[in-house]
Amino acid sequence: MILTDLPRRTPAIVESVEDHGPQDNIARRLRELGFVNGEDVEIVAKGPLGAEPLLVQVGFTRFALRRSEAARVRLRTGAAA
Repeated sequence: MILTDLPRRTPAIVESVEDHGPQDNIARRLRELGFVNGEDVEIVAKGPLGAEPLLVQVGFTRFALRRSEAARVRLRTGAAA
């Protein structure tokens, strides 16, 4: 499952962040922000138009992400963990 498919307020666990090239700055930045294997994540809210941006909580920190950025984060749900 990817982060954009996660229903609102459903806990999940980060599995990985997909790189789109050898020097992928967006993937690197997502990892620096805390989107790393084993970290708890959930979508807190979605924007009004096209559900963008997504308000995402990873650990105890919240971030607004574009859907294209959130689509790079692979998850496993609590039931599958």
